[in-house]
Amino acid sequence: MPELYPYAAARVHAREPLLLGRQQLEQLLAAKTYEDCLKTLRGFGWDGGDTAEEILAAETEKTWKLMEELLPDPELFRMFRLPVDFNNAKAAVKSAVTQVQPEGVFLPGGSLAPEALLEAAKTGEFSKLPDWMAQPMEKARKLLLQTGDGQACDVLLDRAALEEMLREGERSDCPLLGEYAELFVAAADIKIALRAVKTNRPSSFLPEALASCRSVEKRALIEAAREEIEGLCRYLALTPYGDGAEALAAGASAFDKWRDNRVMALIRREKANPFTLGPAAAHFLARQNEIAMVRMVLSAKRNGLDREDVEGRLRELYV
Repeated sequence: MPELYPYAAARVHAREPLLLGRQQLEQLLAAKTYEDCLKTLRGFGWDGGDTAEEILAAETEKTWKLMEELLPDPELFRMFRLPVDFNNAKAAVKSAVTQVQPEGVFLPGGSLAPEALLEAAKTGEFSKLPDWMAQPMEKARKLLLQTGDGQACDVLLDRAALEEMLREGERSDCPLLGEYAELFVAAADIKIALRAVKTNRPSSFLPEALASCRSVEKRALIEAAREEIEGLCRYLALTPYGDGAEALAAGASAFDKWRDNRVMALIRREKANPFTLGPAAAHFLARQNEIAMVRMVLSAKRNGLDREDVEGRLRELYV
């Protein structure tokens, strides 16, 4: 597989001019109406449907197809499918236990078929699923059957997703994927702690919800949360993510923007690493960020939000 990396790097570099830049985002923001915004977007080649949802889904599918062409081993990018897999696992467990027919709850793009997850949740037979999914799903099913607590079920599976993300990063021979997994999980832990403070969750919540990663010490984060947002910001200043403390103090939305910009800074380095998986992974993450920004602009146009408010939430772009 490594022999394909230079080819993959050359292919994604050749596609960089097709990525949206700040100028294109400004054109979308300048569109007077939602329909004008869609028309402008189609002019950029985003023409996979009649609605925003169809267009964005088509662009996501294009990105996955490119990755599959470049690197046919599905395990290489399984990390990026994990959030979808665990979202579908939560939906499957809840549907099976409550005996409610699932409609529109499963997301596309996972590595595991939603039908297989649902069947396992209904029967309690998880042996056909990989261990990384079978064990947490079985625990979540038992928990929901015993307590009826859907939120506790979500917490269990969300933590399992973060822990599998870390394991996937550690297994990868691509430094970028290891760094990305660490950043993703650390930021998720910090945001979980922030939400717990703002919603006055009981002291038992954070030990169950937080994953353990190298760059954010779980016990220290729990202790910091006892001093609410000020404590979290002081602790964050002592970690490798100290430059995110100001964003954290401003709230979850600002912290999300800081995290996404940090990812962009991380992946830009990969342009000079043609003999690794890095450039292909960087292109995938750049496309994810690009699609998220377009979704944000389209949502703002649809809901009549002020341009200034939207501009303040836009992330940095890869190009």
